[in-house]
Order: sequence, then C-alpha cells, then structure tokens
Amino acid sequence: MLRLDFAPELADFRAQVRDFLHDALPADIRRRTANCEHIEKSEQQRWDRILAAKGWRAPNWPKDHGGPGWSAMERFVYDEEYSLASAPRGNPAGVSLLGPILISYGTEEQKRRFLPPILSSEEWWCQGFSEADAGSDLAALRATACRDGDDYIVNGVKLWTSYAHDAEWMFLLARTSKEERKQAGISFFLMPMDSPGITVTPIVTLGGLHMVNQVMLDDVRIPSAYRVGEDGAGWRIAGSLLGHERFVGARLAPTTALLQHIRKLVNVYAGCDKPLAADPHFAAELARLEIDLLALKATAYRVMSQETPGTSPGPEVSVLKLQGAKLMQDVADLLASIAGPLAIADPGSATGTVPFDHQLAYLSQQALDLRKLTIFGGSSEIQKNIIARRILQV
Repeated sequence: MLRLDFAPELADFRAQVRDFLHDALPADIRRRTANCEHIEKSEQQRWDRILAAKGWRAPNWPKDHGGPGWSAMERFVYDEEYSLASAPRGNPAGVSLLGPILISYGTEEQKRRFLPPILSSEEWWCQGFSEADAGSDLAALRATACRDGDDYIVNGVKLWTSYAHDAEWMFLLARTSKEERKQAGISFFLMPMDSPGITVTPIVTLGGLHMVNQVMLDDVRIPSAYRVGEDGAGWRIAGSLLGHERFVGARLAPTTALLQHIRKLVNVYAGCDKPLAADPHFAAELARLEIDLLALKATAYRVMSQETPGTSPGPEVSVLKLQGAKLMQDVADLLASIAGPLAIADPGSATGTVPFDHQLAYLSQQALDLRKLTIFGGSSEIQKNIIARRILQV
C-alpha cells in the first residue's frame, strides 16, 4: 500500500490513536464490524460511550463544546485509524453533520439542550433533506412549514432518510415562504421523531439492506424554538452542512481500510487455483486503485491545509466527494469480483468452509449499496457543476 509521510508529531498522534482503539474497542464489536455484520443500535451506543469518556466522540467539535479540538490533519489521521481498526461508525448525522451546525448557528439554549445527548449517543438524529423531486436539486423541495402562533405546522414527504427508524430526532428543511428565487424561503428545523403526524416507512435497497426510509409529515407541529437560524436562512445553513457531508462522502478512510482488506484476501483466498495476487490483470487494477487513493489523499491534504478554525469546507470538497465516491465504488466492485459466486450467497448461509466466506457473502450487498455514493450528499453531476462554477469559474 502506498503511503504519504506525516510530520513526526502526527506520527506520534497516530500511534496514540492506534493504541487506544486496539485496547478500548470491545472485541465482540470489532469482530462483528470486521465480518461486515450489522451493528445494533445498543452495541453502537456502548462503543460511543467509551469514545465519549475518552473525549473522542466528536472529532470535529471544538474543545469548548466537548470535542478534542483536533486540527484537520489530526482528524484525518484519527478517521483513517478508526476505519483500519474495524470500529463501527453507526449514526453519523448528529456528530458529523448537525453538531457543527448547532455550534455555528444554534442558540445557546439549543446548544445546551442538544449537544450533550449527541455526545453521549443518547439521542440519534436523521437528516430530512431529500424528497421525491428534490434530491440533487434540493432547492426544489416542497415540504412546507406554516407559522401558527409559537409553532410551525409541517407537511410533506422526506425520502431516502437514513436511520429514521432508529432516530429520536430529525433535522430538516422546509419552505416557510414562496420567493421568486427558489433557494430563498427555506428554513432549518429540529423535530422530535415521536411527534404526532410522523409515519416512517422502511425502504429496502437493492442490496437487501434497510438503512433508508420514507418519512411522511402530516400536520406535524414544531415549536419555533426548534428553528435553527432566522426564518428563511435554511439554504445558507444547509450549504454549510453539505460541505461537511461531502467531506464524509469522500470516504477516504473506509476506502483505505477496504484496500487493506483486499491485500489480505488476495494472498489467502482459496477460491482459485493460484493466489489472485499472481494474476497480472488483477494486480494492475489493484495498483491503479491504490494510486488513485494516494492522489485523492494528497488532494485532501491540500484542502485541509487551507482550513481555518470555525469555517466550513469550501467548494474544493466537491472534488473529494466526486472522486472519492467513484473510487469507493470501484474498490467495492473489485471486492465483489474476488468473491465470485460467493458474492451472491445468502449472508446467513455461510458455512465456514472457505476462508473469509462470511465477509465475502456480504460483498454483493455492499457493492450494490455503495451505488448510492454518487447520489447522496449531492450527485456527481451536481459536484461537477459546483467545480465548474466555483473553482474553474467557467
């Protein structure tokens, strides 16, 4: 595996993170994550509490709000070691997305109410942005929030909502006024998922996984105290949040872990007459993916080196999202090709007679599920438009 060198202090930090994850991550959770098994909410919360006790639950939060106050490069190193340690990621919406938004735009009361239970993993969040006709074109959303005294009454349908079936809260966008410019008149809200009028319907994806849902909102009342920012400021706030989501969507650390997993498989997999590592075509494809990852990491380092505390990622993060999503899909496809016929096996029927067969049985699910990477958080076409307009200025 090709690597980029880090400054000595970052190498020491990497060793510290690696030692902690090795010692603190419960063996049963590590094993289940490494085997591509589903991690229940209670298991994720058990691990989250360990991270919270260490002060590492929210890597991208400043110290004065419960985070470690790490630099961008320290967060990158932590994220990479986290993936390599087979630590579960669970529900990222609260820590990675909403937390930074509340720190930047929330009232002091909102910060006191919502940040602590996010840190403790007591309350899980889901994101109510996408709709049937407003995914990549988010400004086309139709959900409405009409003021009624001290409340807003919300109606609409949110689609592809990850973790809605496990979440206690949703942060969502809804239209509070009709403006000539469709990006205007959108507001940002926090909504309890046990509110009357909410119906969550599971969506099972092509790979057979249940992670996303349809959420119907029928006259749901949200107190005005749960609006973040001013009325009509939702588009600006969402833009900041999407910058964080697109950096997460680049998936550099999980891709690094998958490529390391491939390196293990190609030398021991007994599904062919000779190790896959001896196949020149396979070796060339693996080398191409590793080089692409190295180039993408170098780009990420440049982006992070320009980051200043308290700011959101700039348009350059669209380059990472665009290339990172495609790279992750290519790596998943290569993993599925290693599995061969086992990639279509029922994950519950693994017999243990073939090395790594339990993991291999999940690879078709993963390869199919990861098709979403070039859609969510802004499709690849949207990222190209952002690059053209805001970076290339064409």
